[in-house]
Amino acid sequence: MTVVQENKSPESVQESLQQVQALLGQQPFAEPKNRSAARRHLGELQTLLDTLHPADVAYILEALPREQRLIVWELVKAERDGEILLEVSDAVRETLIAHMDSDELLAAAETLDTDEIADLAPDLPQDVIEELLQSLDAQNRARLQSAMSFDEDTVGALMDYDMVSVRDDVTLEVVLHYLRRLGELPDQTDKLFVVDQQDHLKGVLPLKHLLTLDPSATVSTVMVDDVVLFHPADVAREAAQAFERYDLVTAPVIDAEHHLIGRLTVDVVMDYIRDSAESEKLGLAGLREEEDLFASVWKSVQNRWAWLAINLVTAFIASRVIGAFEGSIQKLVALAALMPIVAGIGGNSGNQTITMIVRALALGQLHTTGARKLIFKELGVAGLNGLIWGSVMGLIAYLLYKNIFLGLVITSAMILNLLLAAVVGVLIPLFMVKMGRDPAVGSSVLITAITDSGGFFIFLGLATLFLV
Repeated sequence: MTVVQENKSPESVQESLQQVQALLGQQPFAEPKNRSAARRHLGELQTLLDTLHPADVAYILEALPREQRLIVWELVKAERDGEILLEVSDAVRETLIAHMDSDELLAAAETLDTDEIADLAPDLPQDVIEELLQSLDAQNRARLQSAMSFDEDTVGALMDYDMVSVRDDVTLEVVLHYLRRLGELPDQTDKLFVVDQQDHLKGVLPLKHLLTLDPSATVSTVMVDDVVLFHPADVAREAAQAFERYDLVTAPVIDAEHHLIGRLTVDVVMDYIRDSAESEKLGLAGLREEEDLFASVWKSVQNRWAWLAINLVTAFIASRVIGAFEGSIQKLVALAALMPIVAGIGGNSGNQTITMIVRALALGQLHTTGARKLIFKELGVAGLNGLIWGSVMGLIAYLLYKNIFLGLVITSAMILNLLLAAVVGVLIPLFMVKMGRDPAVGSSVLITAITDSGGFFIFLGLATLFLV
């Protein structure tokens, strides 16, 4: 019997997750007399999993605690293991692979295309990789070795070898006969790649041309020769930007001699963009890598400790800044109530600047040569914001404490701290890029540390000079 996998809306995927959780909650494992009920529940669970798309099964696996996750994983049909392993997050994939033996991993990998195996390869044991290479024919073995040799942030690592190419000296009618013999086209095919006898890329043949133009016309006369193309060593982020800019579905990948060697597809590019966005969010929070939601305590601690340690050091520095002005705070207690406001608005403003700069760097819209103009622009924004909101806070401070000079001090401190946030908000990500580091990783932690210490020092320093 063939089970049809329906398209799922986000709501129905959530419903499926709830059904899985309900069935798992009914498992009476500890009671021998209820084993028949347990088998029935497991059978219902397996039937439900068989109807779900691999991406939905992956979503469910990620949402389950590790014990329940492994129960569900055991119920997944072996021929679907490879697809699901590709869909789950890296952290969850690690836990699933750890509970599979070499034969299971080899069987899962053999159901995948060469480019998909290359995506999975970094997580597979070396002995499985070696067996897998021996099981492939010469062409696919060479392709897999080539794909595994590319850095993960290059076009070569995202390249797909499943494509259709046609000669430039044949007619459209011949191409149509050829496609009918193939029976089906690779996913995400909106064009055919046109090559000469030596497999040099000459252009592309959009499918709409193939279907609407005179069948007797030769491919060379109707093909499009102005093609967006890529090389394996191109930066994946720049390729993703090109896909967005030119609304591409597929694009050819060529080698140094202009031979067609593969293609890039929009679904792979979308996955790359999503993964990059998630990595950027984690980096801004100071996390080194994606974390399994239900990872062990020790594993989570290992992932989070580094930037927490840095944050502890910076918090200690901020506390010592406050300690240096203990005398001033004792004489004017209002300073203790107001100083978090100065530090907080500076940190918020700095994070806004950093988010914008990191985004611009990711899109290739900003280079270090434009830093000076950008700093002056951000200084203008910060100065105006500081004047507006500093004046508001100064008025509030005056109304609360009946001290006009306290109002002027907090206004000045907010302006100066926002100016500081603007400068470091631009310089931190640019400096990290210059050092070859990801500008997103830890930037928010650093900006908060600087604006906290700077805000306390500016506000308490001004207060000591003019109020105490």
